[in-house]
Amino acid sequence: MFDFKRNNKVIIVAEISANHGQDFRKAVSLIREAKKCGADAVKFQLYTPDTITLNSDNKYFRIRHSKWQGQTLYQLYQKAYTPWRWFKKLKKVSDDLGIEFFATAFDRDSVDLLEGLNVKVHKTASFELVDLPLIEYMAKTQKPLIMSTGMADLKEIKEAFVTAQKGGASTVTLLKCVTSYPADPKTMNLMTIADMRKRFKCPVGLSDHTLGIAVACAAAALGAVMVEKHFTDSRNRKTPDSFFSIEPDELKELVHNVRIIEEAMGKPSYELGDDQRRNRAYRRSLFVAQDIKKGDRFSEENVRSVRPAQGLEPKYSKEVFGKKAKKDIKKGTPLKWELVLK
Repeated sequence: MFDFKRNNKVIIVAEISANHGQDFRKAVSLIREAKKCGADAVKFQLYTPDTITLNSDNKYFRIRHSKWQGQTLYQLYQKAYTPWRWFKKLKKVSDDLGIEFFATAFDRDSVDLLEGLNVKVHKTASFELVDLPLIEYMAKTQKPLIMSTGMADLKEIKEAFVTAQKGGASTVTLLKCVTSYPADPKTMNLMTIADMRKRFKCPVGLSDHTLGIAVACAAAALGAVMVEKHFTDSRNRKTPDSFFSIEPDELKELVHNVRIIEEAMGKPSYELGDDQRRNRAYRRSLFVAQDIKKGDRFSEENVRSVRPAQGLEPKYSKEVFGKKAKKDIKKGTPLKWELVLK
């Protein structure tokens, strides 16, 4: 599934993240719901408060985001993390349902745990893109590596990309990402997807934090190989990520629209399908619009360009106007050369 160079299908990922509210049954329910909605994969995040930050309340660790302010990073991650003891069971649930399971790793121990579960791909979050030793450790598994690029400038993306390639990742996929929660569509600059693909000669997808599904659908039309959206059963459920997550109806609509986009993209072609060839019969052509007597001159008054297409093509009107009729012609007759006196 994650060999994007061979797979023409857009991989739609339901990012469960903290939306389980640290309730195992809810985590399982969200996996099932994602599968029911048609998602290709579910993704979790593998960290603990102690592996991702320090338990400190000094100014460096206090959050200023409007939805999360009033707490430290440690306190936020304490509410948001997925217990590590769940992962083996969550992987089995996913396998049994036939939906791909993977997770974002945040340190070497989490990479090792995922390797023990034999995940097919590793993922680096935007905030960790500058952690080149972690990227190198992931790459050494020789599995595909997906890297979100939020907050990174071009130089930082290049450094991470080269590190992953040299480290041994079988493929490297970059995800265009804006790390705002939620992200404003005006900041997305989706044209970067094509530019990344050209610069790095690798598959490129989208990690999308905008509200709704419009941006994700647009990314699919622009060639994104993967679309990742945070997923909850209800935004009324108060979890750290729920306010910018999509709900089941939206995920279903996203899957539906992306599959239509895949079919519509096709290839550069000027060939006509059967319907188009049949409909040529209803294109415009020149018809006699008034009764004409033999010897009358054709003009804009008595000859018009109308549907259907049984007469001369409209481009011949200038040649016809001013010439005489060979015989009487009734209104509604398609104009042919044999009716024109040359």
